[in-house]
Amino acid sequence: MRGKAKLKSKESGRSGWMRGATLRKALAAGGIAAMLMAAIVIGVLQSVRIAPVEAKASVQLYKNPNCTCCEGYAAYLRSHGYAVTTTPTHNLSLIRRQHGVPDGLAGCHTMTVGGYVVEGHVPVAALDKLLAEHPKIKGISLPGMPDGSPGMTGVKSEPFTVYEISDAEGRIYATE
Repeated sequence: MRGKAKLKSKESGRSGWMRGATLRKALAAGGIAAMLMAAIVIGVLQSVRIAPVEAKASVQLYKNPNCTCCEGYAAYLRSHGYAVTTTPTHNLSLIRRQHGVPDGLAGCHTMTVGGYVVEGHVPVAALDKLLAEHPKIKGISLPGMPDGSPGMTGVKSEPFTVYEISDAEGRIYATE
């Protein structure tokens, strides 16, 4: 009986230590699981915020890989309810030619949305108008990189002139 008592005593001593180690492992695993769940929830919540099904429209934005103002413009569109996918490319001139954008209407980046091509930092009001009215044109453009335009730094010094991309060159689509 005495041998059994000593055996039990050793087991319960080891068992207490093992229980502590197991508890620490369980707490560590629980912490890791909680962090993973938080990361998943944050990712899901962000995708729900701008899910393409709930978005005004899905936008494909082609940009120079080194351009940061294009990311600012994409964020601007997302904040106005658009689902935006950006694609870095060194072939913007080819993409513009494929969509019929004349050199004089080239902007910082090229987008496709709702069957139209949109060139440059076009204000969302003009984009909303384009998608609501469905005109028979190829698209619209805010040429160049005007200061103060969506996604650009600086201060807007004059109204932005948004042009039609169509066979009739130089037609004004909207003034913002």
